[in-house]
Amino acid sequence: MRHALLMSLLLFVADASAVVIRDDVPDLKYRMAASDFPALADLPGEGHGVLIAPDWVVTVAHAVSWQGHLDVVVVGGTPRAVRRVVIHPGYKVPPEAMVQAALASGDWEAFFEFLAASDDLALIQLAEPVGDVVPVAIHRDPGVGQLVRIMGRGATGNGVTGYPLQSRNRTDLRQGHNEIVEAGGRWLTYRFDAPPAALELEAATGSGDSGGPILVMEGDQWRLAGLAAWKRGQVVGTEIRQGRYGEISYGVRLAHYSDWMGQILAEAGDSSETASQ
Repeated sequence: MRHALLMSLLLFVADASAVVIRDDVPDLKYRMAASDFPALADLPGEGHGVLIAPDWVVTVAHAVSWQGHLDVVVVGGTPRAVRRVVIHPGYKVPPEAMVQAALASGDWEAFFEFLAASDDLALIQLAEPVGDVVPVAIHRDPGVGQLVRIMGRGATGNGVTGYPLQSRNRTDLRQGHNEIVEAGGRWLTYRFDAPPAALELEAATGSGDSGGPILVMEGDQWRLAGLAAWKRGQVVGTEIRQGRYGEISYGVRLAHYSDWMGQILAEAGDSSETASQ
């Protein structure tokens, strides 16, 4: 459906050579090896998730809702069979009429407000526990001003040129940093700043990075604070310009959903809880 395609193009979080980078920093500085974060899960085609328990991956709902029957995800470079997918009951798909009206008028406010009111979260239960990758613990209380680490294999470009809507949504793995500007309710928010205000490896996620981790350092460990979800792209006329400096990114704030996630695991009779807090 057209709105599903549009969601894939607009959202991160989102899964073409991955994250959007500074225009004055070499791309190679953003590259990373998959072994640097083995708990990253790759969904078929595009999109990510994160291993949070031996047989559970957390992701965003919009990254799995269009997949149909999800059979396999890749964790630690190995395909893992999927038992089931549980989508949060508060997840809502934008009506086709809303998408068509935004495309025609260039007024995306109703669309952005709709996304902000949706519970864009899903859990993937694996058929067998993963024994060769350590799950990532969830950070319960990320705050404004904290440094975050983001990553993904999605669309890339730089803050001056952005990236086109028709970018490929899966290539090389990249990572970068940003800083939380808002944290509360459903969302963690950060802004893609231009130099000289930018961090050394300032970055934002691109289309196809949806479900990728937003990590916060606690002690000497990176913990999972959120998941790449959606962005307020710049609108010029009826054109969406993605990946430009000033873009605001929204990530699912997992602290908001800890009770729901715990309930799903408990109802499954799962003996493996999420990674220790």
